[in-house]
Amino acid sequence: MYEYKIHGNGIHFLTSTVVNWVDVFTRPRYAELIIESLAHCQREKGLLVHAYVIMSNHIHLVVSSKGDRLSSIIRDFKQFTARSIVNDIRKKTESRKEWIISQFETEASKNPKVRHAQFWQVGNMAKQCFSESFTRQKVQYIHQNPVRSRMVYEPHHYVWSSAQDYAGSQGPLAVELLW
Repeated sequence: MYEYKIHGNGIHFLTSTVVNWVDVFTRPRYAELIIESLAHCQREKGLLVHAYVIMSNHIHLVVSSKGDRLSSIIRDFKQFTARSIVNDIRKKTESRKEWIISQFETEASKNPKVRHAQFWQVGNMAKQCFSESFTRQKVQYIHQNPVRSRMVYEPHHYVWSSAQDYAGSQGPLAVELLW
């Protein structure tokens, strides 16, 4: 469990990881669900997404809020995406369905607050961005993640990332550029 917490609505670097590092975001429909859910939070809850990347089994965000409490937005986002993705896996043809669901159910059995399946690891790895240099470091870290993982050679070539926006193009999710 992460010890870091969200403090206020200011800019934070967040990491959310799928339990047991299950690589569900290799399926585009689940990455699209993350994008759609973030877009909903932008429209309806005042979430400001400054940078993001969706990797195979975790997401990184640099976010703030101009509306609802940031911690509440992220809590609701994680609850919705967890429920939606688990339900989709149960209903759709997924070659690894039994294994994936067993991973989620095993984790749920360890947590009295979860009834059926646990998708996200408990907590948020949240760090408040207290300076421009720290924030730049985190945005660069996010954008370099697919490069370090050898998924692409250039950050802006990765579909599920705001690196495209920072390179002057437009990615699948509108972002509030920081510079």
